[in-house]
Amino acid sequence: MRINYDFGDLETFLAVMETGSFHVAAEQMNLSQPAVTRRIAKLEQALDSVLFERTTRAVKPTLAAKRLRPRAEAILQDIQETNHAMRDESVAFEYQRNAIVTVATIPTVLACLFLPAMQSFRNRGFHSRIRLLDLSANDVAEAVASGEADFGICSIPTLEPGTEFEALFEDAIMMVCLPDHLRSENGGVRWSDIANQPLILPARGTGNRLLIDDAMARVRKPLNWTYEVGRTTTALELVADRAGIALLPRSVAFSHAASGLVFQKMEAPEITRPIGLLSRAGQAETEAVSALKHALRQSVPW
Repeated sequence: MRINYDFGDLETFLAVMETGSFHVAAEQMNLSQPAVTRRIAKLEQALDSVLFERTTRAVKPTLAAKRLRPRAEAILQDIQETNHAMRDESVAFEYQRNAIVTVATIPTVLACLFLPAMQSFRNRGFHSRIRLLDLSANDVAEAVASGEADFGICSIPTLEPGTEFEALFEDAIMMVCLPDHLRSENGGVRWSDIANQPLILPARGTGNRLLIDDAMARVRKPLNWTYEVGRTTTALELVADRAGIALLPRSVAFSHAASGLVFQKMEAPEITRPIGLLSRAGQAETEAVSALKHALRQSVPW
C-alpha cells in the first residue's frame, strides 16, 4: 500500500493536537495557517478519516485523532532515535530515556501512588515528559483500549476487550469526617452509626458509588445521601466545612485537600476496590514505560 503522507504531516498533526488550534500550530511550526490546513487535509485523505471537528470556537480531535496520536508520536520518536543512533549510540540511549509517556489515571491515586513512583523514576535517570490524563475509571479503560494512553492506573471491575489488569493493592472505602465528629475509639465505624448523618456520596454511576450501592444492597441497608458530588476534592471541601461526612477511598488521605480530616474504617461490610495497572494485551513497551510501571509496583502505599 502506498503511503501518501510524510513526517511533516504527522508533526503538524501533533502540533494541532497539542495546541488545540490551527493558528497556534502554524506559529509553532513556522508555517502559514493555510499550509497547516492543507497538511491536515492531506493526512485525513490518506487515512480516510476525519481527524478534527472544526467550529468557530474550537478544534476538537475525533476518536480517529486520539488513536492516531500515540502512533504518530511513536513513528516520529523512532525516526529521531534512528537519526541519533546513526551519530552516537549513547545519544540514542539518552533520547529513549526522555521519551513522552502518556498515563491515564484516576485522580484519587496521584498522591499515594503516582507521585512517589515518579520520584523513583526520576532518581533512576529518566527525564521523560509525562502526559497525564486524569479521568474516571471507565474513561481510563477507554483511553488505554483506544491507544490514547500507554497504560492506565485505575480500579475497574470489568475490562475493555484487549486489555489486561494487574492489581497492585486494595483500597478500602472509608468514612471521612472532622476530628471531633463521629470519632470511634477502636478506629472502626458501623454502617448504623452513620444512618442519621448528613452523608456525602460519590456521583451515581461512578466506580466508587457502584461499590457502595452494591454492598448496601447485599446487606439491605439503604443509604440516604444529602450531597452527591462528582469530584473527591469537592467532597473533602464539604467535610471540612462541616456539611457532613463522606465515603471515600483510603488513598485520598494522602491528598493535601484531606489535611486535618480523619479517615475511619467502615465495618460489616468492609468495601474495597482493587487499584492496578491497565495495559493493552500484547503491547510492546518502551524502556521509559517499563521503568515507570516498575516504579509504580515498588511504590504501593500499603
